[in-house]
Amino acid sequence: MPNEPHIRLCKYHGRTSSLHIELSNGLTLIVPTYLIEGLSAAAPEQIKLIEVSPSGQGIYFPKLDIDLYLPSMLAGFLGSRKWMAKLLGQSGGLSKSHAKSLASRANGKLGGRPKLTKKTA
Repeated sequence: MPNEPHIRLCKYHGRTSSLHIELSNGLTLIVPTYLIEGLSAAAPEQIKLIEVSPSGQGIYFPKLDIDLYLPSMLAGFLGSRKWMAKLLGQSGGLSKSHAKSLASRANGKLGGRPKLTKKTA
């Protein structure tokens, strides 16, 4: 659609390990590459070469064969559902709260986590 924003320019900034995506409406998105599936473990040399699709709705990384779709990025989807859930789960495990501290102490008084045992067939 002609009135929807499209990508004018996309550059990789190595100093901050982020993509700077300039849109036609003047908005600039700065997205850390660790938040994007496929780019999180990629080397800077693999990310530097970026192609914007003719429609301005996508970004392509030829050295990685990865496509990003602007509407998905704007909606906050930067990877598959499974990958995003893993990323969110990791950050949730790092959170600290009073309730989490109390639960941890109570679990410790009960002997902590049970030891892993090998399952037999």
